[in-house]
Amino acid sequence: MKTFFLNHIPHKNKLTYVVFGGIMKEQTTENQYFAYKSKEDKGIMLNEYEIKKEMCEIGRRVYNRGMVAANDGNFSVKLNDNEFLCTPTGVSKGFMTPEYICKVDAEGKVIQANKGFKPSSEIKMHMRVYKERPDVQSVVHAHPLYATSFAIAGIPLTQPIMPEAVISLGCVPIAEYGTPSTNEIPDAVSKYLQYYDAVLLENHGALAYADSLLAAYHKMESVEFYARLLYQSKVLGGPKELSPAQVERLYEIRRQFGMTGKHPADLCPNKKAGKPSCHSCSGSCGGASSDGKADADLVASITKKVMEQLGL
Repeated sequence: MKTFFLNHIPHKNKLTYVVFGGIMKEQTTENQYFAYKSKEDKGIMLNEYEIKKEMCEIGRRVYNRGMVAANDGNFSVKLNDNEFLCTPTGVSKGFMTPEYICKVDAEGKVIQANKGFKPSSEIKMHMRVYKERPDVQSVVHAHPLYATSFAIAGIPLTQPIMPEAVISLGCVPIAEYGTPSTNEIPDAVSKYLQYYDAVLLENHGALAYADSLLAAYHKMESVEFYARLLYQSKVLGGPKELSPAQVERLYEIRRQFGMTGKHPADLCPNKKAGKPSCHSCSGSCGGASSDGKADADLVASITKKVMEQLGL
């Protein structure tokens, strides 16, 4: 008898047929292995169930750090060009188990979902990111308190106040308001996808995306930390910003490190080239004026929003 050694043959019914020693066995996609970056950001092969477990772990982190309330927030992971895992709508991300996770295609249509669960209502936003950024493997959307307060106040994160934020984020613009679950948000976000790895969503929250789920989550953490530092430094009298020369040196360090993703440093090697960074773009990122009145108004505006968020 002729022996065949085949594996992972796609089937239209979304089952996999694996042939070992001439015996064909049916295998669900739960057991398929996908090239994926693990929690340690090392490229390994993980099966679908393991990825779902990691999504649940990230859900707990997002919830426990106060980045979402109740059933807010959503995130997704790309398995391949037509299969994506995403969190369900209407459930707390802090209490998910793998059975909660849904699978959709590139159009956001359901491939698989257990009874009682439906994909996030914001899946269109995720799909737009994957469509326009082939390098992205995961998208995280949350409502972190300080970052969302800036988004509500209409203030982008553009001030260079610490090296880590400059290197990892550059700056974080604001995508104009769109009605949730419609194409308005994807359309608003689209214009920033080729230049930034994180954006604020006006009167809504924040969005981060990267080449792994953990990296996207860490990007969201960085956005919130940046926003919190910026707010608190404003309360203390205003931050001392890094100079354009210092920012450019940090951009050069980023380029030398070969860091992945999109960043303003990729657009503007230096000011002499006529391609200034977002920190020196004369307001094209929507940055606020640096005069004293503007700073006072900024602090008052953000304080009001934060107090409202805290219910005070």
